[in-house]
Amino acid sequence: MDQNVLLRNNVNITGKGTRAMLFAPGFGCDQNMWRFVAPAFEENYRTILFDYVGSGKSDYNAYSPSKYSKLHGYAQDLLEICAALDLKEITFIGHSVGSTIGMLASIQQPDLFEHLIMIGPSPRYLNDHPDYIGGFEKEDLDGLIDMMEMNYIGWSNYLSKVIMKNPDRPELSKELEESFCSTDPTVARQFAIATFFSDNREDLRKVAVPSLILQCAEDVIAPSEVGNYMHRHLPDNTLRFMQATGHCPHMSHPEETIQLISEYLTTGSVSTLSKE
Repeated sequence: MDQNVLLRNNVNITGKGTRAMLFAPGFGCDQNMWRFVAPAFEENYRTILFDYVGSGKSDYNAYSPSKYSKLHGYAQDLLEICAALDLKEITFIGHSVGSTIGMLASIQQPDLFEHLIMIGPSPRYLNDHPDYIGGFEKEDLDGLIDMMEMNYIGWSNYLSKVIMKNPDRPELSKELEESFCSTDPTVARQFAIATFFSDNREDLRKVAVPSLILQCAEDVIAPSEVGNYMHRHLPDNTLRFMQATGHCPHMSHPEETIQLISEYLTTGSVSTLSKE
């Protein structure tokens, strides 16, 4: 077991089961964001949580601007965690860009993964008119990146509310804001560029692992058009439109998230697809 890798990514393992379930956070988040969902699977799985280098309690000294300028750098770390723990037949659960990172890892080593469960995934955040709606125009994202540089605290406050939605529960967006603020602004800005300006549409067809796509209602970051696009282009997938609103159902609607994941893992599918 490579202790350096486990320390680098602050890997934590719980659960009583023998099968592996690996949780990957979204942009600007650490493993603590899974605390409402991961315990539900500890009886039957060996649950593995980690932080990206530059986030949470990872080893910031391991950060490399060149390595992490692309999402492939994070996917390589994911594979190194799997190797360090000798994981096989992994049920991978990723949120947002964490889904893409897991997808890229699965393309490199498909035999490692049994399922990919993607919560609010997007292969491209930029619109590519007229054929693709990702949710953002280039000037929107350029403005967000510029705001990060000029007023990081203000950016954190603004984006956390946009991502989380659920304004009746301000404590959720506040937690997300604090997570953003706990990340080094330079690291966060580079991760944001790697995330929001990536285009992984061509990678979808390369995925050989069965997948579940969980698509939230009223998700500004990954709108329903994105979920439908992934459903059309990703081999062997199940798409489920959730009742949950916003972009973080594992925090705002953990019961529904747990239910749909459990149903998929038990039956290989989920109940009849429905759209709000």
